[in-house]
Amino acid sequence: MQNHPHSRQHWRLFGLLLVCSVLALAGCSREERDETRPAEELYADAKAALDGRNYSTAIDRYRRLTTLYPFGRHAEQAQLDMAYAMQQGRRPEDALTTLDRFIRTYPTHPNIDYAWYLKGLVHYDEAMGMLRRLFPGQVVDRDQESARRAFQDFQELIQRYPQSRYVADARQRMVFLRNVLAEYEITVAEYYFRRQAYIASINRARYVIENYPGAPANVNALDVLQRAYQKLDLPDLAEDTRRVLELNYSDQLQQMRDSQPGFLRRLWPFD
Repeated sequence: MQNHPHSRQHWRLFGLLLVCSVLALAGCSREERDETRPAEELYADAKAALDGRNYSTAIDRYRRLTTLYPFGRHAEQAQLDMAYAMQQGRRPEDALTTLDRFIRTYPTHPNIDYAWYLKGLVHYDEAMGMLRRLFPGQVVDRDQESARRAFQDFQELIQRYPQSRYVADARQRMVFLRNVLAEYEITVAEYYFRRQAYIASINRARYVIENYPGAPANVNALDVLQRAYQKLDLPDLAEDTRRVLELNYSDQLQQMRDSQPGFLRRLWPFD
């Protein structure tokens, strides 16, 4: 005799409910065991999951630890480790929320410099992720917001904790971010230039020169200025800009004419 379809569905539903019940009981049992375990053991379990790159499990275990033991050195370190797991697990908003709470709650913590550094990394990863997706296309405003926030976080780290071991890496990332932001402004300046909005183009180019000194895009900014002044029939300003270009950027001008270096190479000048 064949089983009726409704009967088979009934048994499937029964089996699903049974599995869910077993898992729920297992979860309750584990939680009950956790309540009797010391913070050191819970932290070790969470750290093992983190070291094994099982970020979801690590986050759950760190949260469990901070719930059962909200005070003490293990709970404090658990918040930093959890933020790192969130960053690695591509949960930037959760990571930033955790780091902001840590910075507010423990402003004198021995590892507070790491909290600022990790916060900068979260924003940096967001900016880089968008660059990779859009490269070699133009970068939109949201990308620049992530880059600006990363720059500000690294700047806070350097100003507050100049002796931190994370300063050297933060400085290099700031150079890269400065170059990204300057390159974006030149992209916008060229956009305005092509549409004959020469005043807007000049304002963007000046912004690069005034706010991102040392960025490779400065030579492009001066080039935009010279061409815009010419279009506006301002020969004296155009000639002054040309002289500045020839005096300070003759090598770069020759490179621009011969062969333009790669986009990312211009932004990240380090070996």
